[in-house]
Amino acid sequence: MHVSPSLAGTERPARRGALALARIAKQFGDVSVLRDIDLEVRAGEFITILGPSGCGKSTLLRIIAGLEPQSEGTVVIDGVSMDGLAPDKRDIAMVFQSYALYPHLTVAENIAVPLRMRRLSRLQRLPGAGLLPGVHRTNGSIAEAVRGVAAALRLESLLDRKPSQLSGGQKQRVALARAMVRQPRAFLMDEPLSNLDAELRVHMRAELAQLHRELGATFVYVTHDQAEAMTMSDRVAVILDGRLRQIASPATLYHDPDDVRVAQFVGMPRINVFPAVATPAGIGVLGMPVARDSGLPIGTRLQAAIRPERLAVTTGAGIPGRIVFRENLGADLFLHIALHGMASPAIIRCDPSTLESTEIGATVQILFPAAHLLLFDSDGRRIARNG
Repeated sequence: MHVSPSLAGTERPARRGALALARIAKQFGDVSVLRDIDLEVRAGEFITILGPSGCGKSTLLRIIAGLEPQSEGTVVIDGVSMDGLAPDKRDIAMVFQSYALYPHLTVAENIAVPLRMRRLSRLQRLPGAGLLPGVHRTNGSIAEAVRGVAAALRLESLLDRKPSQLSGGQKQRVALARAMVRQPRAFLMDEPLSNLDAELRVHMRAELAQLHRELGATFVYVTHDQAEAMTMSDRVAVILDGRLRQIASPATLYHDPDDVRVAQFVGMPRINVFPAVATPAGIGVLGMPVARDSGLPIGTRLQAAIRPERLAVTTGAGIPGRIVFRENLGADLFLHIALHGMASPAIIRCDPSTLESTEIGATVQILFPAAHLLLFDSDGRRIARNG
């Protein structure tokens, strides 16, 4: 994707779109949806708000846009408070999950709507107003801007079509074009890819990431899909149960989470979590010492987490288990292994070449590499780095 010179011109001031949220809270009656959200987004950053359905992430996006008032806290964009300011005064663009295209307008007319609303008066927008002073010139500049953004998103051949004549991916690009055409200081995107099929979602992820790099604009993206968050974002803000649990780069969230709930939400397959305890010999997991020198009081109850690719099946000493299921995905093999005292099986990522030697029902030994063990306290907070 290449952004045309007319779209990426010098009119837009550099480094716009810095966003700061301070102690944002939202209640609907007696229900608390968001609690004490503090979040800073750097100008030009691609940040994703990630969380399960119902966690409050879309509500937070609507608060930033001005579509929903917060119960407490402040929203600041480029150093200016947005509190009480109408959505059209915030100079931001929002892309919705439903695309929200006007069905009776062509693609070109849909893209032009934001510019017509801002550059033409109500009288100048009426049918037959083309002879009024300045209207012809303004319509010409709008048409030029529409052609520029259409070229950037490869929509030139679709400009005369109606939304009913478009595929899902084409509708998504039209919605993006409509947001891009007025060059806002920030883009807010509410699960914009969720209505697309799996193959097209992968394609659009790459296009959105490239678009962000070329525009240099601030993107605030909401999704429940961790693949979208991990592949496109500079940083990811994980919201669970209405609270911001951690904000960090995708790699940090995966390898160095601050909260066991973040560790469990990020990563496929899900991270393995085992009960553990501090013993004189170190950290004991399921009755076997797997790490030393924890520095914790003897008897401290812990949660020990480890990613499926860090566990290993060994012929030596380990924790015994029984294979209850195999997921053969071609490039990956995941073994589900039942362990004594565990309600759910552990999942181990193995080389596919081990498929022939790992039968369902077979007893195996699991090795826990201490260097990759993540320790959390009983409340789920990270209490120690790799031991």
